[in-house]
Amino acid sequence: MAVTGTDFDVRRITGRIGAEVVGVDLREDLDDDAIASIRAALLEYKALFFRGQTLDDAGQQRFAARFGGLTTAHPTVPSLEGSPNVLPVDSAQGRANNWHTDVTFLVSPPSASTLRSIVVPPYGGDTLIANSAAAYRDLPDELRELADRIWAEHTNDYDYAIPSANSEKTKAFREIFVSRKYRTAHPVVRVHPETGERGLFIGGFAQRVVGLSTTESRDILRLLQTYVTRPENAVRWRWAPGDLAFFDNRITQHYAVDDYGDLPRLLHRVTVAGGVPVGVDGRRSYAIEGDDASHYTPVAA
Repeated sequence: MAVTGTDFDVRRITGRIGAEVVGVDLREDLDDDAIASIRAALLEYKALFFRGQTLDDAGQQRFAARFGGLTTAHPTVPSLEGSPNVLPVDSAQGRANNWHTDVTFLVSPPSASTLRSIVVPPYGGDTLIANSAAAYRDLPDELRELADRIWAEHTNDYDYAIPSANSEKTKAFREIFVSRKYRTAHPVVRVHPETGERGLFIGGFAQRVVGLSTTESRDILRLLQTYVTRPENAVRWRWAPGDLAFFDNRITQHYAVDDYGDLPRLLHRVTVAGGVPVGVDGRRSYAIEGDDASHYTPVAA
């Protein structure tokens, strides 16, 4: 029997972001009403969590594909062998302990991301996800008016994954990560294409405000970023094996907490293709460098 939208519960985790979906097995046949209910919950809570799923890579891709066409694993980083849409997020290669939104260095970043836990440490390794719409609403009027007007350049060519001096693996990963360089201008305030909400569209890949110096840009972006990462705007997820996180990449940022020493941590990521961001004034994002991403997202193709 197909699973319907009334067969499971959606339970809020914090006041501003995050909900756990209880009573659904994602291996089962979810009918259109169930998918519509999950989509509505995603738009409302920004991040959804499914405990104790027994999905494999094919099942994760099948679930993600119900919400749109899939991207390949990453614009520069290789996919899981034999699974072109699956990106291994492996602590042995690098750790994303930096607030960011996935792949914003492209003109058309993914609309949503799924993360599935494969190997989790016995302690630490949580993921934080922040609501950038709540952050925008928190801004004082004068700062909000500034944010509405400015744009930022996002790039993968920066110290997002600085290798330690003694790690050849992370050095090699860094070289792969920047093997094809991208630079894109996005509005600092993005209008969500489905809800119309405004959110701060910045994060770690945003390196410079268009028209300003590096020093000026750093100060402004750092100030805006402090509103995104306020504890009130974030949910913290403690992973257990088999969990699936599903978050709206258009209006969130996330951070993988690096507090588990040398223990292994492995997640698999599958992302849903997204459109070109639009600012408050209706202008669309544009590429500055490395505009060909047809190998990554069907939107570019």
